[in-house]
Amino acid sequence: MSTTNPDISVVIPLYNEEESLPELAEWIDQVMQKNHFRYELIMVDDGSKDSSWKVIETLAAKNSNIKGVKFKRNYGKSAALHKGFEAACGNVVITMDADLQDSPDEIPGLYKMIAEEKYDLVSGWKKKRHDPISKTLPSKFFNSVTRKVSGINNLHDFNCGLKAYHINVVKNIEVYGEMHRYIPVIAKWVGFTKIGEKEVEHRARKYGVTKFGLERFVNGFLDLLSITFVSRFGKKPMHLFGTLGTLMFTLGLFGAMYLGISKIYCVYNDIPATRLTQRPSFYLLLTSMIIGTQLFLAGFLAEMISRNDKDRNRYIIEKEINRSVH
Repeated sequence: MSTTNPDISVVIPLYNEEESLPELAEWIDQVMQKNHFRYELIMVDDGSKDSSWKVIETLAAKNSNIKGVKFKRNYGKSAALHKGFEAACGNVVITMDADLQDSPDEIPGLYKMIAEEKYDLVSGWKKKRHDPISKTLPSKFFNSVTRKVSGINNLHDFNCGLKAYHINVVKNIEVYGEMHRYIPVIAKWVGFTKIGEKEVEHRARKYGVTKFGLERFVNGFLDLLSITFVSRFGKKPMHLFGTLGTLMFTLGLFGAMYLGISKIYCVYNDIPATRLTQRPSFYLLLTSMIIGTQLFLAGFLAEMISRNDKDRNRYIIEKEINRSVH
């Protein structure tokens, strides 16, 4: 990797955070200057309705380390992170939320764990949270389930916005839909297995209100099912659908053959027997064959679709600021 690359790329997805951006940018710059880090700050405006983009333009005019990207509309946090990862060129990439609840003072410690201790990914753990119980209890439940499903037992908070990555990680994972909640899981299944955790400060929100509603709990559960399926069968969906379809079709076929042979045996031996069409098992076996065929075809179609996912991360960029780091 070129020596001209910055030490750290800070990626900040944001939506309607005009009040906090100047303070956040100044705080990050102070931390970087104090620790003699060469850095770039990439702010991704996820279709804000307030003056967030104007603030970013003003900040970028004063500080050449600041880059900005503005989406045409609100695509979601995963889209913003994906674009930020795409633009990042620092040896270590750090993500944080724009609401000042994540402390930039954590950056040196996170950087050390990646650069010196050679972790692939480090996730923050907000052990003491300034959130209502309606948010903390569901979070504990989802984190517990995710640990069991993913096998990453050393993380307490998968969804913490404050994370650090080696550059190779962000360039080799796909973050789309609402999968930002499970980036450590995605990284592990791609092959980045040295995943660590750092206890970090969680600050009370200073400006504005949270941008996430109650629907995040339903979405979180559905996303967990999705990431589990995609990670195991995303590249080879036929392995799941084809196997299930073959089993169900085979079960139905052999069951129907048994009924047919037993009927023929009864006819040739003058043994009274019920018509096949009057036997409930005949329709159950027929249904099994039909469902098996449908599952097999679903696997075949999914296999074809999975080979053409080039448009998965296509977003319309309305404006962009991109300056080299000095």
